[in-house]
Amino acid sequence: MKIRARARIRAIRAALRGIRPTTPRIGAQKAGSIWGRRAKRRKGIAFSDIVFACVIVFLFAPLVVLLAYSFNASKGGSFTGFSLIWYEKLFLDSGDLWRAFGNSVAIALTAALAATVLGTLAAVGTSRYGFWYRGYVKTMSFIPMILPEIIVGVSLLVFFAGVGLKLGLVTVWIAHTTFNIPFVYLLVSARLDEFDPSVVEAAHDLGASEVQTLLKVILPMSMPGIASGFLTAVTLSLEDFVITFFVSGPGSTTLPLFIYSAIRFGVSPVINALSVVMVAGTVLLVYPLRNFLKAFAAR
Repeated sequence: MKIRARARIRAIRAALRGIRPTTPRIGAQKAGSIWGRRAKRRKGIAFSDIVFACVIVFLFAPLVVLLAYSFNASKGGSFTGFSLIWYEKLFLDSGDLWRAFGNSVAIALTAALAATVLGTLAAVGTSRYGFWYRGYVKTMSFIPMILPEIIVGVSLLVFFAGVGLKLGLVTVWIAHTTFNIPFVYLLVSARLDEFDPSVVEAAHDLGASEVQTLLKVILPMSMPGIASGFLTAVTLSLEDFVITFFVSGPGSTTLPLFIYSAIRFGVSPVINALSVVMVAGTVLLVYPLRNFLKAFAAR
């Protein structure tokens, strides 16, 4: 006991003098050894890094092949030389292709806009207001997402035939708006569940009406989810083939339908050139929007 008391007295005196005991702590030694072992492990290549590299190569290798063969001088499967002939034909001698591309872009933008408005209002309604069939609406909104596209396409075809609506661009637009609404609803609902409801209560306490609260509080705070839903709807509409195949009519050929018809006679390198142009345009468009959404969400 006397030895322990003397050791404590010496420790107190050393602390008062600003001198730390020279005995190393066991915990610090263990922590240092653990971090040392982890640092040694990081020097090698981890298995997760290998898997990540393989996935990236698997995803982007087709794009590299597509880019290379868009500059191929011949239609064959072997690369015979560098040429811009397919880009020349794309921009100067592909009227039907550009009409199909224009139909796809027009339908995608308008259908995505309509789906964004309807999906956003549905998300706000089910998140802020209580009514007896709210759970039914939430459940039914996910059904188009899990149903196979062929079932959705056949169902819409039977519906249009039953109401006597002629197949064309209008039916394609209605179909694309219909299957895009659940995706917008899901993204906006996830955003609405994140922000503090006391902000809305504060707006009401300051005298804001329901419309003012919606336009000046709820919608600005939900803008990242709304923008994400709009971009998702545009992407889904541009690449849809199955549903469009069932509900399209004469004069309503979209880009996927045109490519499907062209593939039956052999893949033309003009399609490769168009794909490269679309990929480049998508990257140039999405990257600034991504930075804008990040900056907007950080506010």
